[in-house]
Amino acid sequence: MTDEFIQPLLGWYDENKRILPWRDQHNAYYTWVSEIMLQQTRVEAVKPYFERFIRELPDIPALAACPQEKLLKLWEGLGYYSRVRNMQLAAQEMVEKYNGKLPENFSLLISLKGIGSYTAGAIASIAYGIPVPAVDGNVFRVVTRMTEDSEDITKPAFRKKTEKALQEIIPVDRPGDFNQAMMELGAVVCVPNGQPKCLICPVRDYCLAGLHGTMEKYPVKAPKKPRVIEERTVLVIQDGNCTAIRKRPSKGLLAGLYELPNTEGYLSREEALDYVKDLGTEPLYIEELPDAKHIFSHIEWRMKAYLIRVSSLEQTHAPGILFADKKESERNYAIPSAFGAYAKYMKEEIQ
Repeated sequence: MTDEFIQPLLGWYDENKRILPWRDQHNAYYTWVSEIMLQQTRVEAVKPYFERFIRELPDIPALAACPQEKLLKLWEGLGYYSRVRNMQLAAQEMVEKYNGKLPENFSLLISLKGIGSYTAGAIASIAYGIPVPAVDGNVFRVVTRMTEDSEDITKPAFRKKTEKALQEIIPVDRPGDFNQAMMELGAVVCVPNGQPKCLICPVRDYCLAGLHGTMEKYPVKAPKKPRVIEERTVLVIQDGNCTAIRKRPSKGLLAGLYELPNTEGYLSREEALDYVKDLGTEPLYIEELPDAKHIFSHIEWRMKAYLIRVSSLEQTHAPGILFADKKESERNYAIPSAFGAYAKYMKEEIQ
């Protein structure tokens, strides 16, 4: 891979880069938080989460000391909650070892919990000007199209090869801008799942796929294993003031988050009413809610649900059941997006 495309790329980036709340701040903490949030989440969706997170936790010591309930609530809606748990563990290590700052060293960065080679490269290059590549999915797409490389990009060997190739050409005077320009190009021009915008691409003269019309063949990925389908029944159990929720186990899927009571398999109306009676309360009304589904990395939940009014949740004797009113649920309890189709009923005025 030659370096001839770098100047056109950087010139395009200087004129066209998006204005983002974490960009050009020269703040390693901002770079770190934004890069972790951007994993699995679109840029536009991340903006309000980033601004709220920074407002509440403006630096690494604040993140390290944040109560976990508040931390998970701040992350609510972004999904993959292990990311923010790992961030807190890394922040605590930085408070202990590095005076509450991200170390200015690629090897030390990559040793921190939850920081892989991409995130370490982004922090090192963008915040500290260290000439190391940051290779994400956007960069893979740009590189494979430019070089017509048909290797499987999911293989670790391909990442190492790509990082090595970029390491040899990354401009030492603008490593952060180069990495961001490559990512920006992949995000807004050399786009996935559709026709790339080759006519406005600043590096089209250096792109083999563009010259040969083979853009849609790249990148190459091995097919994913089919997801495991799980059927579940979700119960929105309410009295005049509160909705029943419970905390999930500390390990496993959605660990430590709050959820609406749910069971494996599909319950009939009668079985759902029996479930509520077993909690020790008296059902007064039942309504079937629309079906919903939620896709995790390797699992897909297909859910049916019931809204059940009860005489009083205070009679409930089931262990682990909490009673959250509208204000409490919005302020204190992180309900994962897996239950988003039904958590909205918690926010409505209970009649």
